[in-house]
Amino acid sequence: MLGFAMRRLVQAMIVMLVVALLAFTLFRFVGDPVNQMVGVETSLEQREALRESLGLNDPVPVQFWRFISNAAQFDFGTSYQFRQPVSDLFAKRIPATLELSFVSALFALIVGIPMGVYAGLNRESAVSKLFLSVSLVGISLPTFLIGILLIFVFSVNLQWLPSFGRGETVQIGGWWTTGFLTVSGLKALILPSITLGLYQMTLIMRLIRAEMLEVIRTDYIKFARARGLPDRLVHFRHALKNTLIPVITITGLQLGAIIAFATITETVFQWPGMGLMFLQAVQNVDIPIMSAYLLLTAFLFVSINFIVDILYFLIDPRLRVERA
Repeated sequence: MLGFAMRRLVQAMIVMLVVALLAFTLFRFVGDPVNQMVGVETSLEQREALRESLGLNDPVPVQFWRFISNAAQFDFGTSYQFRQPVSDLFAKRIPATLELSFVSALFALIVGIPMGVYAGLNRESAVSKLFLSVSLVGISLPTFLIGILLIFVFSVNLQWLPSFGRGETVQIGGWWTTGFLTVSGLKALILPSITLGLYQMTLIMRLIRAEMLEVIRTDYIKFARARGLPDRLVHFRHALKNTLIPVITITGLQLGAIIAFATITETVFQWPGMGLMFLQAVQNVDIPIMSAYLLLTAFLFVSINFIVDILYFLIDPRLRVERA
C-alpha cells in the first residue's frame, strides 16, 4: 500500500513539474510583463529598473526556480489588470468554483447512478429508452447551449430561478463564502449546477448501465440467484457493488474536469468563480492569473486523481493480490 502510494505521489510530482514548466513558459515568453504594468509615458530607464526589480534579467533557470518556489507558497505575483496579489483574488473566487463543482458532482451521482441501475435492469422498458434519449441529449449538446436553454425556460419564461450571479452569500471563517445558508444562494446554484453536471450525469448513467448489463450475466450472479437470494439483494449488494469500481475512477476524473472546465458555465451564468476570472484574464492578457489558474487546476486534478487511485487500490482486491 505504501509503495503504491509513493509511486503515485512521484508521478503526481512529475506532472506538476511539467505543468509548472508550461505555466512558466506562458509567464515568461507570452508578452512582456513590463508593457502590461506601465504606461506609454514610462521612460526606458524606468522600464529597465522595473525589469531588474522583477528579476526578468536573471538567467532562465533562476527565474524558473523562483517561480516554482513562490508557487509552492501560493505566491503567484501581482495581477496586471487588478493590481492585487493573485493569491488574494483566487482566495475570493475559489469558494464559488468549489461550491458549484461539488453540487454538480453530487447531482451527477445522485441522479446518474439510479438512472443507470434502472436502465441496466430494465433495458427494454420505455423509461429506460427515455433515459438513454436524455443521455444522448446531455452528451451531444454543448454546455453553453444547455445553459442558455435553461435560462430561457426557467428564468425568462417561468421566472422561477435567477439567470446570473451567486445570490446572497454568508462569510465563514473570515474568507470562505457560501450560498448554502441562504435561499437566494441555493436557488442560484440550481441552473449552473445542472448545466455543469449534466454531461457527467449522462456519462455515469451510461457507464452504470453498461456495467450492470455485463455483471448480471456473470457466474457469481447466477449462483446468487440459484441460492434463492431475493432480486433486490442480488442487484444492489452483489451487482451494484462491483459496478461501482470503475465508476469511482470515472467520477474522480470527471470531478477534476468539472473544476477545470467550469469556465463556460461560469461565463454563461456570470458565476463569480475562477473560470470567469480566467476568461477575463485571457481577454486582458493577465499572465499571472492565467499561469496561476493553470497551476491550481492541475494541482486539484492531480490531487483528486491521487485520492481516486488510493481508493481504487483499497476497494479492488485484485490490485492488492497483483501487488502481493
